[in-house]
Amino acid sequence: MSLILKKLNLFDIHDKHEYLTKKSSFGISEIVQNIINSRPFGDHAFYIFAHPRTADNGFQKNLIWQPRLSKPSCETNSMLFKVKPGLDEVKIIWMVPEAHLWPEYEKGKVCASSIIAESIEMFKKNRKALEQPEPDDLTDHQMMAVYKEMLESKTDQFVKVEGI
Repeated sequence: MSLILKKLNLFDIHDKHEYLTKKSSFGISEIVQNIINSRPFGDHAFYIFAHPRTADNGFQKNLIWQPRLSKPSCETNSMLFKVKPGLDEVKIIWMVPEAHLWPEYEKGKVCASSIIAESIEMFKKNRKALEQPEPDDLTDHQMMAVYKEMLESKTDQFVKVEGI
């Protein structure tokens, strides 16, 4: 029996995690730009899904920034952006805060935001519309081909461990 493991430098990963969690000046635009610059899917359009996850300590939340080819389900306390590499634009699909904060984004409030207010209304009234694939999204077959191509191009980064 063999196992395929990806080569990872655990010290490097730890250092980057510490840097990103301690650097408070990171804003949405800088994080999104860093993901775009990394070109996770080459020249293919992709989504960036930002959503919180509770840390192992049970109370701290970390915001996860996930590049993906498919559109995820819309959930509260999340953001979704669509990126087309090579173009200088990022489409905001939704920005839905935690439900108890929704009144703070209404017109006339200090935190008022038309994008967030529209996202909240769509979430409440027509969530399925937010989750519908975009016209230029890849088909499932095309996504699998991209993933296969990525895997084949990265085979030199995998190590085969025998006897495990």
